[in-house]
Amino acid sequence: MFQVPTRKGELASTMPKATHLIKVASQAALQQRPFLNVYGTDYPTEDGTCIRDYIHVTDLVRAHILALDNLRGGGESRVLNCGYGKGYSVLEVVDAVKRISGTDFEVRLTERRPGDPDKLVAGVEKIKRDLNWSPSYNDPDTIVSHALSWENKLQTGSLLEVVGH
Repeated sequence: MFQVPTRKGELASTMPKATHLIKVASQAALQQRPFLNVYGTDYPTEDGTCIRDYIHVTDLVRAHILALDNLRGGGESRVLNCGYGKGYSVLEVVDAVKRISGTDFEVRLTERRPGDPDKLVAGVEKIKRDLNWSPSYNDPDTIVSHALSWENKLQTGSLLEVVGH
């Protein structure tokens, strides 16, 4: 994964051959992929798809900076979960990408992948308490909107002068 600064001084991620849902759904919405696979619709969740705790890259970076500042200030090393403590299903995220992009891209429902758990949501009490961290972008619409904007900038090449090419 590469962290690339935007014109606003924010960070966003780019990764060749990514498999992360928000990125690949954004690419499908921007016609960079012909379709999006959804792996499994038989989970014991409301819509049958996995639930995950999606996080905005800026919130993740801020958590890492707070952790580093804590260590530099003499704090102890520890393991802290980073997320929002709330999950969204795969289909909820896909619906958000379609709604925000205004694009009805093809979604293929396929078999679940071996080992995929039904639900992964971060327990965030410790990071909030120990590092006084709180998210700035804790809703899927904002995360999706920023991801779509980022993918569009990558597609159109409007980041080239920012990353020094």
